[in-house]
Amino acid sequence: MGEFVSMATQQFLDDMGQTPPDNLHKVILSEAERAVISTVLTHTDHNQSRAAEILGITRATLRNRMARYKL
Repeated sequence: MGEFVSMATQQFLDDMGQTPPDNLHKVILSEAERAVISTVLTHTDHNQSRAAEILGITRATLRNRMARYKL
């Protein structure tokens, strides 16, 4: 998994060219969190209780993140 993250980060930096990235850490973590939540929701047929359990977060936190990422 770490290798994939490294490759994706390097690709992002390469795509930026000479433009220095702002808030790279925040951007990558947000994109990763959105993708994980979306994938787990699909896996659970959008059962929020089960998805929250798999993710190790409360259902309220899951709902908050779903709203944040418009899922």
